[in-house]
Amino acid sequence: MNIIIGILIPFIGTTFGSALVFFMKNKIKSEVERFLLGFASGVMIAASVWSLLIPAIEMEQEANHIAWLFPSIGFMFGILFLLAIDFVVPYFKFSKRDSKLKRTTMLIMAVTIHNVPEGMAVGAVFAGFLSGNAGITYAAALALTIGIAVQNFPEGAIISMPLKSEGYSKIRSFIYGTLSGIVEPIAAVITILLTSVMTPIMPFLLSFAAGAMIYVVSEELIPGANTLKQSSIGTIGVSLGFVLMMILDVALG
Repeated sequence: MNIIIGILIPFIGTTFGSALVFFMKNKIKSEVERFLLGFASGVMIAASVWSLLIPAIEMEQEANHIAWLFPSIGFMFGILFLLAIDFVVPYFKFSKRDSKLKRTTMLIMAVTIHNVPEGMAVGAVFAGFLSGNAGITYAAALALTIGIAVQNFPEGAIISMPLKSEGYSKIRSFIYGTLSGIVEPIAAVITILLTSVMTPIMPFLLSFAAGAMIYVVSEELIPGANTLKQSSIGTIGVSLGFVLMMILDVALG
């Protein structure tokens, strides 16, 4: 039961963040929307560096591999993956009128992809605890899951709130935001069951998620946060989101 609770904690963080949609008005003001897009950009950039790329590099160093090789390859594969989706899959060929929907859809995909290796990391830690040979205590594993849950809180909000602003009901927006985090406990369970298979490719998966997030930030979020000239609200959002996520990653890492 303790293992199940630990695995579900990050998902609970996403759920609570998604629930913020119930406290918003029917429509977000343009200034607030640009701030949220900027904030989401900052959160995703910081998470890509501290939660994904740095751990991937450290894992390669500990394995006595070329530290930058697989993280670089994984990062570029993440970029190319969303680039291919953007150009090949007809669903993403939106008109200018539907550009907001495209941006939100890509954001959901990026956050969901990002949650997969996070869930695998949680599974790997608990697998180490269960093995009894990795020197990992339950308290240490629980600390990791709580840290990820705190990080997931704004991620749930940056999915559910834009959906509501585009006409979705609060219930649907909440459900979609919550579902973006359901992949974490699923990935954690799979990793526990397949630890010996998943662990060697973890650096690639972490950096793949980082590449996917950076693509969405540069292609969709930052341009959307700077739609008006003479406005710095998007830049302020990027700065605050980056600093907040950096603090969370370092303090709770």
